[in-house]
Amino acid sequence: MTVVVATTNPYKLVEIRRILAGLPFTIDAISDHVDIAAPAETGTTFAENARLKALHYAAAVPHLTVAEDSGLEIDRLNGAPGIHSARFPGATYQDKFDRIYTQLHARGVHGSPARFVCAVALVKGREVVFEATGTIEGEIAETASGAGGFGYDPIFFYQPYGCTLAELTAERKATVSHRGKAFNLLRTFLLERATT
Repeated sequence: MTVVVATTNPYKLVEIRRILAGLPFTIDAISDHVDIAAPAETGTTFAENARLKALHYAAAVPHLTVAEDSGLEIDRLNGAPGIHSARFPGATYQDKFDRIYTQLHARGVHGSPARFVCAVALVKGREVVFEATGTIEGEIAETASGAGGFGYDPIFFYQPYGCTLAELTAERKATVSHRGKAFNLLRTFLLERATT
């Protein structure tokens, strides 16, 4: 059987394939099957956006289709950038980091509690057959650090490990990250589905 991962982000695809490796499924990218425009992310939550993306892409392929929506919530910025994380202003992630630090400094703070959230939806045909959400709690680091990971990982400090997510190996990150938690729940669901 085949599971199609509906993302155009190559970094996310690598992470997801690593988490789902070893399952009795072929894990394909949506681009392996169709060239289709992404839907407008009109949901007001990560879960709503994951669901609408999964349904959109599943309509174009005859396989189980999984989509995710994820982002960074910063408490002292009232949860921003949140569901708009990928579209947060800035041509590069360094630009986005600079904007976040500028906004925090304008509020008289240098850091903030924060979390990453990842919502996952799996669709078969027109039916959502599985949903899960994973989170990781941390704080905004004083400065960006680390060359691993991607996106906002260099500014997300994870206290139990005493470093940013960008300073972790991919394998260690997957054991604690929002995406790792959500997709490991999906992995369990798929394994049960394959053996029943």
